[in-house]
Formats: sequence, structure tokens, C-alpha cells
Amino acid sequence: MNLPARPSRRMLAVTAAAATAIAFVAAPTGAALAAPSPKACETRNNNTISNLLECVTPEGVTQHLQALQDIANANGGTRAAGLPGYEDSVDYVTGVLEAAGWTVTIDEFPFTYVGPAELEQTATITADYETGAFTGTGYGQVSGNVIPVDVAIADPSVVTSSCEDSDYNGLDFSGPDDIALIQRGTCTFADKAVRAEAHGAEAVVIFNQGNEPGRTGLIIGTLGGANVVDIPVVGASFADGVALAAPGSTARVFVPQPEERPQKNVIAELPGRNNDNVVMAGAHLDSVPAGPGINDNGSGSATLLELAQNLSKLKPENTIRLAWWGAEEAGLLGSAAYVNGLSEAERDRIALYLNFDMIASPNYVFMIYDSDQSGFPAPVPVPDGSVQIEDLFESYYTTMGVPYDDAQFTARSDYQAFVLAGIASGGLFTGAEVPKTAAEAAIWGGTAGAWLDPCYHQACDTIQNVDMHALDVNSDAVALAVLAYSYSTESVNGVVGKSIPGGLKLAAPAGPAIPATATAAGGLSHVDDLPAD
Repeated sequence: MNLPARPSRRMLAVTAAAATAIAFVAAPTGAALAAPSPKACETRNNNTISNLLECVTPEGVTQHLQALQDIANANGGTRAAGLPGYEDSVDYVTGVLEAAGWTVTIDEFPFTYVGPAELEQTATITADYETGAFTGTGYGQVSGNVIPVDVAIADPSVVTSSCEDSDYNGLDFSGPDDIALIQRGTCTFADKAVRAEAHGAEAVVIFNQGNEPGRTGLIIGTLGGANVVDIPVVGASFADGVALAAPGSTARVFVPQPEERPQKNVIAELPGRNNDNVVMAGAHLDSVPAGPGINDNGSGSATLLELAQNLSKLKPENTIRLAWWGAEEAGLLGSAAYVNGLSEAERDRIALYLNFDMIASPNYVFMIYDSDQSGFPAPVPVPDGSVQIEDLFESYYTTMGVPYDDAQFTARSDYQAFVLAGIASGGLFTGAEVPKTAAEAAIWGGTAGAWLDPCYHQACDTIQNVDMHALDVNSDAVALAVLAYSYSTESVNGVVGKSIPGGLKLAAPAGPAIPATATAAGGLSHVDDLPAD
């Protein structure tokens, strides 16, 4: 069925909350308000929920998305870390923030750039294949025999390729340049590559599993750190892996020598009366090398820019700090470098962190990080206060009449470093390469069987790959959360603030639209960014 129409710039009820806390009580929304002009939004103090939501618009966000698209168009179709398109993205974000009056700092961190990899089959057929190097790879050129390691091409439903030492029984890696052909499945990419190197392989090709539509294309991932192995490790699609698995195959694998190209996070701050209680929100700014990254993650980055422009006249109770992270697609490097570089005292000042990564997927499901583990067990300790952040987003969606679901609290995006530091965290997500189920399509519309983002990590992740309804709903959610916490974080960390002018009254959470046992999409995020399979 279709989603109910969302009233334009609908105002939340303005009943006063408790003196120092956000009220979470059931209440209908107020009357629709006409949006003021952009000029009015630039000059007024958007210190109430209604004022801010009138001014944060999907049209405003789209202007920033178009700017990021233009940057990609001018730089070979990508804004990936280590390339000029990312540097131009940093300059654009910095310019917008400085013009809006924010205090902007550039946080530089080390980054090892690996140029384009190559994968060529030289027998039994001759072909060049689309590929890329895994993060943590070694480098160099290897030409030699392709040796399949326990691959399952006819029935790829269960694959343990290179997950056990016994997979190498009877295989001869004694030649000078042997290439291990390994299939995705069961164990981590790192386990597969490390085991191949230990058994004598001089290079590794990891091809996709091929058991479902989401696991057929080119797979490029991370081995979980820098210099995990000393041999080249590249990716391939399932079809290319099948071709390489033919008896008598030889191939050439090339990963260029890495270069040190330090990268940048952009940090913007709006000082509050209580500068020892910082409300932080972030989004990664880089794309993958394959495309411009407009949903992933221009959607989060542009939303924060639109928010920053419309909060510039605010005098917050708590300091607001916004971040645009670098090298997320290379293994969450920018956010990790930032948090790890903070002193314990500086970490203690951060009341909470909100992460916005892929919030306008074209075949979307509205999802909230499942910190209360009602739908999925979390593989990491969930910091105190995170459940209250989830509650806020659930109450927002419920108040707006928008069904929502859980996304597993994996810490597999830029909130990872904050979670590991014990900082309360939460965020929103609309889906990546997981196919939409029929049950989800019945609730949120869209196409069952298609990926939630059909252009995830591809060249087609352009300005056309953004759903405007999802962008509208979620840009308001981002704005509401940041403004609400800029007044009080008492529900999260017990620090007493002050009530929002006009108050804030939200409905009690309705709960996920799909029971946990039936949910397919919520548990997965950027799987190509993960060391795990």
C-alpha cells in the first residue's frame, strides 16, 4: 500500500515540556504552516521546532546534493578519499559553513591511497575484468596460475572457501606466482586472505558468492586494517570468478604501490552556554571510487549542511558540533582518527553522537539504529543513553505517521569509534544492497526483490538516486533531534538543560512496523566496508 501523504512543513505540538527535559507523550501534530522564504530562514533565529522544520527543506538539501554531483562530474565521476573530488567536496562544505558563520576546523589524518587495481585473465580466455583492491592489501604485480580454493559455483548457497586450512589440501601453491581464487562466504575477508598467504599464494582474487541478486556483482571490501597481508588482494564479480575458475586459467593481478595522501575531516561548531556538554552529529563525505556517492553519503552530508545554514543564528544551551568524515569507505578511518585523537576529558564532553549515513535510498525502508536490541542483538556494547536516542527518533516517526523498522546496532559506520569510546549513539538508515521484501514493499511501497539502494556503491549513485519523500522525512528528523538535544540531553546523560521554546510534544513510539522475526533489511549496512563477510 502507499504511504500516507505527509503534510508539508507540519508543525509539532507546542505544548511545554518539563522544565529541563524533552517530553515523550502521545499528542497529535499541529496545523500545517507555510514555509518562509529562504531569505527569512537565513536571517531569523530558528530556535523552535516549528521554525526550524519550516526552513529545513528537501529543496534546500537538494541544492547541496547537486553541488556534490557537480564536483563528481568535474572529477571523473567520483569523490573518493585520496582523489581531487574529495578535496573539492571538503572545500565546498567548508565554504558553506564559514559563510553561515560556524567555527570550522580541518582535522587532518593519515591516509594510504591505493590507485586503481587491475585484473586480467590471460588463459583460457583473454579478458580484462572490473576490479578493485581490498583495504589492507599488499601491492605489486603477479602473473600466474589461478587456483580455485574450495569454490562452490554450481550451488553457492553455502560457501566456506578459504575458511579452513583443509580447503588447501591437495592444492599446489609451490609455483613462483600462484593466484588463489576465493569465493565470498561464511568467514571474514581477512581470514580468507591471511590463510591464502600462509599457504603460499602470491595474490588473491575474492569473487562474489552468487547465491542471491545482492551477491553477484563486483565485491570490494576491507581486510580490517592496514597491511593485513603482504600480497595483492583484489575483488571480482561472481560471473568473472566463474570464468577465472575454469581449468587451466591464468591471470594477472596488479595493485599499485600505495601513496601517503593525508585526508581531512571537516568539523563545525556552534558554541553553547554549556560548552562542556557537546551534541555531535556526523555524516561521511567521501564516495566510493566507482561513483559520485549522492545517496551514499551525499544524503547525510547535504542534510547536515542544510541544517547548519538554518541553525546559524541559534544560541544553543549545549554546544553543537557537526562533522563531515573522510575515508569512511576505506574503513571508517576519519571518524576513528578523530575520536582516537581526543583526550579522555574531550571525549567526556561529548554527550551523544548522531550518525546519518544513507538516509534517502530510492527503494527505502525507514530504519533507526536498534540500540534497545528489540529486533537484533548488538555485536558491540551499547553505550548508556543510546536507547533514549532511539526513542526520540521512534517518537518522531510515530508523530509524523511514518512506519519505521530497526537497523541492527552494528557500529559499522562512523558511529563505531564513538560506541567504542562509550559515547551514547544513534542514527538513521534507509538501506543499501539488501533486497526489499514483499512485506516491506506493502508498508513502504517500492519494488520487492530490488535492492533498497539499487545503485549502492555504483556509478549510478547520482542525483537521480535519491528519494525525495525519504529525504523530506529524514531531514526533518535530523533537524528535530539536533535542535532538541541542543537544549537538553537530560534523557541521555542526565545533564540538565532547558526547555525548548514552544515546547516539544511527541507521540509514544508505535514500535517497528514489521515484527523482528520477519525483518530482512534492518540488520545489514555497508557490508562492502566490513572485514566480516
